[in-house]
Amino acid sequence: QLTMQETQRINAALHQKMKALDKVIDEAGRMAAKLTQYPAFALAAAPEKLTLRRFDLLPVDQNSFIAVVMTDTNVVRNKLFRLEETVTAAQLQMLSTLLNTSFTGLALPELGPQLEKVAQHAGDESFHLIELAVSFAAEVLEDLAHRPIHTAGIANLLDHPEYQSLDKAQPLMSFLSDEELSLLPIQQVEEGASILIGPENVAEELKDSSVVMASYDLGDGMKGLIGVVGPTRMDYAKISARLNYFARGLSNLMGQRELPSAGPEDKSS
Repeated sequence: QLTMQETQRINAALHQKMKALDKVIDEAGRMAAKLTQYPAFALAAAPEKLTLRRFDLLPVDQNSFIAVVMTDTNVVRNKLFRLEETVTAAQLQMLSTLLNTSFTGLALPELGPQLEKVAQHAGDESFHLIELAVSFAAEVLEDLAHRPIHTAGIANLLDHPEYQSLDKAQPLMSFLSDEELSLLPIQQVEEGASILIGPENVAEELKDSSVVMASYDLGDGMKGLIGVVGPTRMDYAKISARLNYFARGLSNLMGQRELPSAGPEDKSS
């Protein structure tokens, strides 16, 4: 059984890991903005369909337990639950088996309907514990699916003649300042640089601008995306080469591999 101190240390370590990831992504966006002199964005995202792989309910004391959830991308989260009623290790083992039988392999939209089915057969006390664990699993999937988007260098727009009119620059700057902005589903960005010119962009605010993006591998089934926004006259070859090299460097950094060696296209940029 885990002590309270061990539980707190595990949770703190996981929290620090996510903070470190966000810090790396934020810094990547800042470096891309400085490197290209255009507004830049960086984000991380889980696969399009993220599912649950495993549940474990671990006893702490007679009124507390830890729910551990693992996704199919090997991301692990845990949460301490305190109860008014008592719970035994045998009960938690039985419920862990039920959770792994009934809820693994499911994505977020499938959890609710499955929970309703289980409610028809489980007793009130057991269902309360099942509901706690499944609700926590739903929070994990929701959090992994909606990672924040980091933007940097938005004021760089004003250095380019196309945006020196505030009437033209303001809508785009406001759009880029929105932390929930959605430029393109990350799963559609293949390895290497992708370029969207003017009307090819989905967002109305980007119809007179271009977006250059490159994806990178964060490990554990997660992908990252880094890109810049600028006028349609951008030097696409130069920007693509820089972002491509940068994305490969991020993939290697996350995988603890060596940094990529510069290719001809990197040296020429």
